[in-house]
Amino acid sequence: MTEMSDDLSFCTDLLDALPAAIYTTDAEGKLTYFNQAAADLWGYRPDLGRSYWCGSWRLFSIDGSLLPHDQCPMAITLKEGRAVRGIEAIAERPDGTRVRFLPYPTPLRDSSGRIAGAINLLIDVTEQRRLEVDTARLAAIVASSDDAIVSKTLEGRITSWNAGAARIFGYSADEMIGQPITKIIPAELHEQEEEILRRLRLGDYVEHFETVRVAKDGRRINMSITISPLHDKSGRVIGASKIGRDITERKQAETLQRLLVDELNHRVKNTLATVQAIARQSLRRARSPSDFVDSFTGRVQALASAHTLLTQNTFQGAQIMDLVREQALLGAPDDVRVTCSGPLLLLDAQMALHLALVLHELATNARKYGALSVPQGRLSVDWSVVTNNGRVLFMRWKEKGGPKVSAPSKHGFGTILVEHALRAHGGEAVIQYGADGVTCDIRLPLPLEAPMAIVTSTAAPHTAEQAHAPRPAGWPGVAASRILVIEDEPFVSMDLEASLLAAGCEVVGPAGTLDAARRLIAASQFEAALLDVNLAGHSADDLAAELTRLNVPFAFVTGYGREGLPLAFRDAPLLSKPFNYEGVSAIVETLLARKPDVVVPLRSKQAQ
Repeated sequence: MTEMSDDLSFCTDLLDALPAAIYTTDAEGKLTYFNQAAADLWGYRPDLGRSYWCGSWRLFSIDGSLLPHDQCPMAITLKEGRAVRGIEAIAERPDGTRVRFLPYPTPLRDSSGRIAGAINLLIDVTEQRRLEVDTARLAAIVASSDDAIVSKTLEGRITSWNAGAARIFGYSADEMIGQPITKIIPAELHEQEEEILRRLRLGDYVEHFETVRVAKDGRRINMSITISPLHDKSGRVIGASKIGRDITERKQAETLQRLLVDELNHRVKNTLATVQAIARQSLRRARSPSDFVDSFTGRVQALASAHTLLTQNTFQGAQIMDLVREQALLGAPDDVRVTCSGPLLLLDAQMALHLALVLHELATNARKYGALSVPQGRLSVDWSVVTNNGRVLFMRWKEKGGPKVSAPSKHGFGTILVEHALRAHGGEAVIQYGADGVTCDIRLPLPLEAPMAIVTSTAAPHTAEQAHAPRPAGWPGVAASRILVIEDEPFVSMDLEASLLAAGCEVVGPAGTLDAARRLIAASQFEAALLDVNLAGHSADDLAAELTRLNVPFAFVTGYGREGLPLAFRDAPLLSKPFNYEGVSAIVETLLARKPDVVVPLRSKQAQ
């Protein structure tokens, strides 16, 4: 007996020393023994001889359903007399934490073969299953990623290749695993890869970088690369994982942006140089300061109108029909004295700008001294394209019915501008001063690819007498009118104020911010308003809505086209920048003429 007791004591000591959870039961399932590891797994110490089948506080199946103790793997072993394997379960501790475990219940038999009890080994697989889930999740992320995710050895041999890499480079995993990573690296960058591998072997950190890789079809692909070292269990670096993102589109966008910025810089400087030259030449030949202001402003406006046409076609060019309408009509779209006809012809940006200046000079002279200075005068602008020995635009500017004209004794700036603008493109102009009016024949060589379509155009169907009839009785005058000015650019604001004062108006404001504008609208008296579309980056929608609510006519002042106006006010009157005195006066007259029966001056709050 003493020897048997010693053996049992030795076995108990041995089981207590094991890190694995072990317990035993008798044939009825009552717990007869458990070691410390089992108590730790259960989270408490159950009563021996009173707890059945398992020491767990509560049991659950893997699907989360409650598992009664009498149906647990240990109970099945005792009932059926066989070892049960491969059935995982979840044990809930008294503190609510749960442990996923794999039991190994085995029956114990006496010398006669009858079941005397059972022993159970519980393996905690919580961390193992968590790692398996994390690994599966990571594998799914890698497999579904649009980025190329590749692993390699420290010798540069590819060990994994995801679907993203196959999509970007065109190689399948079977084609690439085991191959050197240099297969997708341009020859001139092999030294860069050797340096990366050397640093990985030393355990150095490799910063994110951008580079170029080569696809199966030979395309060079801009890539953003992130490298992470791979370690074994001892922490030793055994390889690297690379994540590569295709940034070709981004690089193309950056290149395009640089080109656009460079082009914008070029165009802005060219435009400023042109304006500077126009200013100098206009000043040299001006008869008076007011003459200089009128001529210079008109020429700048001609440039602005041409730029507006060009921006509508992303600076690819402008239609000649639109140029003629803009410059020949000079803001009088209902003037049926002007007719034009010819093929629809797209001119490149530079040619369009120069032709706009030419047409502006001719139109200005026609309205000041020529056919368009009198109601009975007429102007026709016709053009055609001749394709002999290249393509050449022939345009005839023909005035008739105007005052008698004679050739000037010396060339003015307008004539010189016309000659130089056309000469820059290999063209020329011949101006004749006949008894019936001025005729200008223009010849301008064209690129071979310029598209054409034949159209004709005349102005709106009003009579000339209607177009130039005196204003009806009751047409409001501009003088003595109070006009609110809302403009954030100080020089533009000064120019607006000066133009309004010159017309005899009284200026309210100006206001350069939304808050200042709101205060003026609430506390001032005025008959109309000139409103900048954008105030220091903030839309003027609310101000336009408030003016509309108060029945106050207003016009937007902007360098944008009508498409840049707030959607709800697309049909509002528009004063385009740059503007001249006549334009400001005309827009104010238009505003004051709108609904005079309902538009009344605002009273200040103090007066109410």
